[in-house]
Amino acid sequence: MLASELFGEKWIWEDREITEITIDSRKAKEGSCFICINGEKQNGHDFAKSAAKNGASVIIAEEKISCDAPVIMCENTKIEMVKISSKFYNEPEKSLKLIGITGTNGKTTVSYLIKKILETAGKKVGVIGTNEILVGDSPVGIKSSTPTTPNSLELRQIFAKMLEMGAEYVVMEVSSHALELHRVWGLNYEVGIFTNLTQDHLDYHKTMENYFLAKAKLFNISKVAVVNIDDEYGARLRETVPCKLITVGTKNSDMVAKNIKIDARGVDFDIEYNGETKKVCLAISGMFSVYNALSALGGTVSLGMDIETAINGLALATGVKGRLENVPTNTDFSVIIDYAHTPDGLENVLKAVNSYKKGRVISVFGCGGDRDATKRPIMGNIGTSLSDISIITSDNPRTENPESIIEEIVKGVKGGEYKVVVNRREAIKYALSIAKKDDIVLLLGKGQETYQIIGTEKMHFDEREIVKEILEK
Repeated sequence: MLASELFGEKWIWEDREITEITIDSRKAKEGSCFICINGEKQNGHDFAKSAAKNGASVIIAEEKISCDAPVIMCENTKIEMVKISSKFYNEPEKSLKLIGITGTNGKTTVSYLIKKILETAGKKVGVIGTNEILVGDSPVGIKSSTPTTPNSLELRQIFAKMLEMGAEYVVMEVSSHALELHRVWGLNYEVGIFTNLTQDHLDYHKTMENYFLAKAKLFNISKVAVVNIDDEYGARLRETVPCKLITVGTKNSDMVAKNIKIDARGVDFDIEYNGETKKVCLAISGMFSVYNALSALGGTVSLGMDIETAINGLALATGVKGRLENVPTNTDFSVIIDYAHTPDGLENVLKAVNSYKKGRVISVFGCGGDRDATKRPIMGNIGTSLSDISIITSDNPRTENPESIIEEIVKGVKGGEYKVVVNRREAIKYALSIAKKDDIVLLLGKGQETYQIIGTEKMHFDEREIVKEILEK
């Protein structure tokens, strides 16, 4: 695309071809448009000279800089990146039906449930989230540089590729960071879904009120809101959402779950909606699965699907990687991996497993470094009080001392049998060594992740492989 076409009247220099957009100065070359993004850890303006030296054809900035390349100034480079990338990739977002899911817990599972329901109805569906970026079962091949929700440039690249692959719908997780940092600015969602809000990310948002207000921004860019009003913050949203609303919950909502039955095989319940009662079955256990199912059903019904078709699609859904995932062991005890890394997530998983256990629950958990430290003692109390035996260990310590993180977790312990094993591999090994017939060993916090972050290094660490190796020895 010619620079004059991409930048319009802002382009006052001799015309040139723009072949790519980048925010990484190391990737800049002739034909590149380098955008200076002021991030949490680095300011892209500090790398403008480097980008120009590498041959960048134009620099987009919001701060005054001096470099050997044409510079276009703007008020906010994050928003400017949305406009430029959308135009460069021919506005792919406008050719897709977008479904956005926000909340502390449940986003990944709800996205896969909706994907399954839509696919059962014959639709081609893309998914963007914590686990992977797919169309159908095929990887898109574009990696996100940020957790959960890619930045606006990556999103346009992903949307364009998804269109090439035949996608009609895109179901995506929308994090509070994405909403605050303009990653989804300029998008319009057919449906926005709110699952719940519990303590997390206070290292960034500082207060639960700020965290809530960030999540609420999704509904300013959604045509329909599907909100779990059993959650106290969902109940608040009911009063404030500016778009059409469908409420879900176990009482006083548009879509109500009743006669709930939960066992090791999953959940069964009746759903009342529009004066009709239907039976719902989902092969994922836990009370949180009832709420996830309601969110998925509310989301697909608001897209125009009839409730019967949505329920039939839900019945075909299976588990999601890293969410109550059973690990094959060939033993007389069970091993389950789950991503639970918040107080609420930890409590939900432990209560779910306790509801159908036959032996003991042995939990292995920790807390991430360089993240909200106030949740550590809370998780220490929950983990030890709802487990028969707990092994407190490292998660992703990052640049913090793992032992210091564990000390803060232990401060919350009020009872229950526990042991500290700092090395996570050794903690897993110990848990497996003490497991007896009918026990359930829960490996919590890593979920779908196949790495551990120690310092600034991301090291391979797949708990499925580790369990296999330990048991084989």
